[in-house]
Amino acid sequence: MPKLSLNQLRITLGAVVRDTNYNILYNWLLRLKSKPLEANKKPAIVFSPHQDDETIGCGGMIALKRSLGIPVKVVFLTDGRYGSKPDWVLQENVIQYRQQEAHKALDALGVEPSQAEFLNQTDGSLAHLSSEKQNLLIAQLVEILQTFKPQEVYVPHRQDGHPDHEATYYLVQSAIEKSKMQIELLQYPIWMMWRNPLSSHQYFHKNVSAYRLSIGNFKHKKRQAIAAYKSQTPNLPASFKQAIYSSYEMFFKN
Repeated sequence: MPKLSLNQLRITLGAVVRDTNYNILYNWLLRLKSKPLEANKKPAIVFSPHQDDETIGCGGMIALKRSLGIPVKVVFLTDGRYGSKPDWVLQENVIQYRQQEAHKALDALGVEPSQAEFLNQTDGSLAHLSSEKQNLLIAQLVEILQTFKPQEVYVPHRQDGHPDHEATYYLVQSAIEKSKMQIELLQYPIWMMWRNPLSSHQYFHKNVSAYRLSIGNFKHKKRQAIAAYKSQTPNLPASFKQAIYSSYEMFFKN
C-alpha cells in the first residue's frame, strides 16, 4: 500500500473530521434543537445563489407547496459559470447547461418554467459588487418581491460559509426592508455545518431558532430534482447526501 504524503494525509483527515462534524451537528440540530414547522399555504419565493441550492435546501418544501397549488417562484442570482464542469460540457456552454438542469429540477418539483428567473450575476461576485451594481440588484429584487407578493421568502443561512450564499441573504434582506412588505424570512443551510468543529460556536451560541419540516411524502420528488443536476451533485460527500435525502428539511428564523 503506497504511503500518503503529509499533504494527502492532511486532506484525508480533514475530510473525515468535516464528515464527522457534519453528522454530529446535523443530528444535534434536527433531533434536539429544532421545532416542528407546520406546512402552510403561503406563497413563497426561494432565492438561490446557484442552480442546485434551491433543491438541496428547499426541494421538499417546494414540492409540498406545489402539491397544494401554492405559488412558488425560484430566483437564481448568479449564472453558475464556475461550478463543477463535467468533461462533456464546454466552458462556453456551462451557463446554458446549468439553466437547463434548473428547469428540469424545478419541473420535478412542480414549478412552472415561467416561475424560474435567472438574474445572471457573475458566479462568485455577489459579495464583491460595486455600490452601483449592488443597488441595481437590490432594486431588481424589490421589483420581484412587489410583483409576486410572497408571504414567505427563503434564503441561504446568513453564515452559510460561502460568499455568494451569505451575500444572497443580505441582498434579499435589504430588498425586503426597501419593499416595506411584511414577509417572513426563513434561512436554509447548505454548507453551514460543513465546517471545522472548532468554529461551530461562532454560529450556534447566538443562533436563530431552528425548525424542521417533514417532507417524507415528497422525498422522491426531491431526489428526482437533485438527479437533474448531473453536473453538480455526483461528488457530494456521503454524509451531505444522507442529510439532503432525509425526511426533513431544516430552516432557521430570526
